[in-house]
Amino acid sequence: MGNKKTYLIFLFSLILLFLIFLLALMIGSTPIPIRTTIDSLFSFDSELTRFSVIIRQIRLPRVILSFLVGSALAIAGAVFQGIIRNPMVDPYIVGISAGAGTAATIAIIFNMTWSLFYFNTIPLFAFIGAIITVVLVYNISKVGNKIPVMNFLLAGVAIGFILDAIRSFLMVTGTNDMQQVVFWLMGSLAGTSWRDIRIVLPYYFIGLIPILLYIKDLNIILLGEDNAQTLGVEVEKVKKTLITSATLITAAVVSVSGSIGFIGLVMPHMARMLIGPDHRKLIPFAAILGGIFLMVSDMLARSLMPPLEIPVGIITAIAGGPYFIYLLRKNKSGGW
Repeated sequence: MGNKKTYLIFLFSLILLFLIFLLALMIGSTPIPIRTTIDSLFSFDSELTRFSVIIRQIRLPRVILSFLVGSALAIAGAVFQGIIRNPMVDPYIVGISAGAGTAATIAIIFNMTWSLFYFNTIPLFAFIGAIITVVLVYNISKVGNKIPVMNFLLAGVAIGFILDAIRSFLMVTGTNDMQQVVFWLMGSLAGTSWRDIRIVLPYYFIGLIPILLYIKDLNIILLGEDNAQTLGVEVEKVKKTLITSATLITAAVVSVSGSIGFIGLVMPHMARMLIGPDHRKLIPFAAILGGIFLMVSDMLARSLMPPLEIPVGIITAIAGGPYFIYLLRKNKSGGW
């Protein structure tokens, strides 16, 4: 693909991102005109109007978080698909979501949910659960000093099933607060505040830096691990680093948004179709697409059935499920 076409695609996606950003701030239970929305964003008047409070304190952090969550899941999906060289892989298939969800359920059921200033135990439990799950999957799939990709994938699926079963058992037998658990597991950005962004951002950038540093090596691994080894890439070291980094950013966003599926699966694949397999372009483009997709999904979640808010994970699943089936059917005749 020529550089000119790539630049045009990036330019168009950034313009679309800006327009969706404005639209997401305007739409809600209280519609706000575009002029008022822009004034609320850039006015430094100390006397905030009702609209300014809605924009700055409620919608702006929610829209920013939806972009961060969507882009992080898309980045992690692109990394896992690159490592495993399979377009039908995302962070949820390797058990990260199940680990986070089970840990959050334990916190809710055993009444370990308390807050102190900006600190809340549910995101902490979700984060720890995701990290423990990946460490477990990693060690189960390890053969000597290597991590065969199929072993990693199958171990993730198996651990995910076990954790889902444990979580279902706990939900049936141990909680009176079922609604909170179910809402968290379906994924939601309701109640987002600036505190959630402060929780996510450090882990987002800490995880992103190694991914960017090893992005060329990830391209070489696409040629095959043996070829990459021959070309001087320390394959196992790169895989460990990338898996850890992708897990970190996934766990960070899942800890505040709950389980939101299919973004990590669908967005990298769409980006690959539009811009090609080069991860230097693919990962930033998938991040933009993932952010746009979750911003639109969240708009639909809070505006389709007012005053009821639909968990955003339902919207992404409705959109992503058919696309996954399309991938399965395409894979029968094509493959990667």
